[in-house]
Amino acid sequence: MAASKKLTSEEVDALIAGLGDDSEALDSVSSVEALEVKSFSFGSDDLSLLGDYYALRMINERFCRFARSVFLPMLRIQPRISSFPPEVKTFDEYSADADSFMSLTTSRLEELRGNSLLVVAPNFISLLTNAYYGGTAVRPLRRVPGEFTATEQRVIEIISGGLMAAMQNAWKDLTPVSFAIQSHEENMQFASFVDNSETVIVCTFLVQLPGSEPATFDVVYPLQTLKPIASLLRSRVQSEFVTEDLSWRQKLERVILNIPLVVTAELARPKVSMKNLLNLQDGDTFPMQVNNGIKVLVEGKTLFNAELGQVGPQAALYLRDRITSNKNPE
Repeated sequence: MAASKKLTSEEVDALIAGLGDDSEALDSVSSVEALEVKSFSFGSDDLSLLGDYYALRMINERFCRFARSVFLPMLRIQPRISSFPPEVKTFDEYSADADSFMSLTTSRLEELRGNSLLVVAPNFISLLTNAYYGGTAVRPLRRVPGEFTATEQRVIEIISGGLMAAMQNAWKDLTPVSFAIQSHEENMQFASFVDNSETVIVCTFLVQLPGSEPATFDVVYPLQTLKPIASLLRSRVQSEFVTEDLSWRQKLERVILNIPLVVTAELARPKVSMKNLLNLQDGDTFPMQVNNGIKVLVEGKTLFNAELGQVGPQAALYLRDRITSNKNPE
């Protein structure tokens, strides 16, 4: 992935010099004029300078975990899969670096109105085929360039479907995307993907196996396909929708229901002067006006009106009605 554009040291010096006096500005201008000036036409900005696609790196890391389950039944060993930072280049540059004989699977991304390309090296296809049909996957295989056999094409179909399903699962936390496989090709020139001059984003994945040379495969996206969701790809928040965790909710509900609360029954609130309170002695009576019913308070908040009663030998409260008003009655 190309980094965001930054000012060069000469440009920074020129900006700083512009804040000084005229003599310093003239010296700065003379130094800038000595540099080579390149022509530029407005509207020809490099589309690769769209910022850091942080979310795309997270999608690739999540895809690595899902892709292990695709190769495990074939290899019968747990592969180690890691992802490289995405790279932005033209499709012509990518085709020039790739071999002429590769496994090319084109998929349609209907939600994004675009395509994706899965590129797998033939040596890795041969290793998977050998391991899938009872062979070993602990030694490197060298395949002579040519057409894939029917057996290898069947393995390509299996891993292509599995990898696209894993990629679809990796994308769902960011945005729902479906990968529908359209065609399989063996030569980059015959893959109807994008024009050679168009910019693509190349996501490379490394598969490490014990006793064998590491293998790589690529997932290529046209930049125009991902451009409508560029803001999502630059975001560090993977999803706006949080799935409900029932186990967490049940645990939280259990903890909340076990919180102890203080319940108080208030019969009345009598008032007495300080003089009478100081003169009270043992045996004196205290006048109290009992209102209609008893107030039940939970943590100091009035919630119920009740009546005094008895259950067996113990005094009890009969809850008559619940107070729903936001204001607590005095």
